[in-house]
Amino acid sequence: MGERMRIALIRGDGIGVDVADAAVAVVDKAVAKAGLPPLSYDEIDAGAGYFRDRGRDIQPGGEERAGEADAIFLGAIGLPAVRHDDGTEIAPHLRLRDRFGLYAGVRPVRAYPNAPQRLADPRAAGIDLVILRESTEGLFYSAAAHGRSRVIDDRVADDTLRITRDTTEKLHHFGFRMAKRRKAKGKLGRLTCVDKANVFVSMAFFRKIFDEVAAQHSDVETGHAYVDAMALDLIRRPWEFDVMVMENMFGDILSDLAGGLVGGMGMAACAEIGDEVGLFQPAHGSAPDIMGQDKANPLAAVLSGAMMLDYLGEKTGQTALADAGEAIDTAVERGFAQNRLRPIEFGGDMGTKAMTRELIDLLG
Repeated sequence: MGERMRIALIRGDGIGVDVADAAVAVVDKAVAKAGLPPLSYDEIDAGAGYFRDRGRDIQPGGEERAGEADAIFLGAIGLPAVRHDDGTEIAPHLRLRDRFGLYAGVRPVRAYPNAPQRLADPRAAGIDLVILRESTEGLFYSAAAHGRSRVIDDRVADDTLRITRDTTEKLHHFGFRMAKRRKAKGKLGRLTCVDKANVFVSMAFFRKIFDEVAAQHSDVETGHAYVDAMALDLIRRPWEFDVMVMENMFGDILSDLAGGLVGGMGMAACAEIGDEVGLFQPAHGSAPDIMGQDKANPLAAVLSGAMMLDYLGEKTGQTALADAGEAIDTAVERGFAQNRLRPIEFGGDMGTKAMTRELIDLLG
């Protein structure tokens, strides 16, 4: 039967609650269908609403409990009207990234049949790539959640862009392993380093380490691109790319751009993986204006749940967990191909609950 997995569940704010509920329902169905023990959920209160009511962004002991779980699942964090005194948003998830060293931010971008495609070129139907975003350093090293910025006399604000060898080496090795794994599944299996090495010393250092690590993975095709050129190529020829590895802020921006090519942020799944801990969440925001209205597209959360199962399978050696994750991916693919998934986000007639029920039916 296998070992029962414990998941730290942070529903958060806004539609984070709605989509987390949907993801849990679909993941639980896939796990049961695979004949595995049900997942155990440790619910942790956190987010902007919790901060507004309690004066802190996560319940006491919540961070420690999250780190002790087999994986963390997060809905969404943030409410526009709830901010720190410096104007920044409530962001306990950024602190979790930092605390647990979740350096590998994995953002899949995939086109589905009958889902919106923003590019007219028919080759856009074959978009299937991954943006691998370093998630603990780069320009986010100075994020307000970490308190590392400097404001001088209300005249100058400084943020630090940090690249370290230890983290960057791990990130690039992760990227090469991912490219090999995708190659084995029939995908391109190419790894592109995206940077701004022609201007910034930190980015030249990032590229230098990439080339050093590439020498240890000579069986993987590699490439280099400056981030501005990459933004152009994601519009011009995204079907020619597979895995792209980049600094934190670059990944934050390009993953949203790429998500727009295949429908929008309602499809934007995300994994943030470290050496010991993995956190999974939809990459979209909390959209409190539609919270509880049965309008949110749950697919980003559901696909993040599939990534969580794949991660747990690899982490524990229980291949049935990874198979359960793949079953969710297949259900989404089949649901779009058969026009059984029609989210309101795409002009369809199916709200969060109807989408969840259909996904459960597709799992059989």
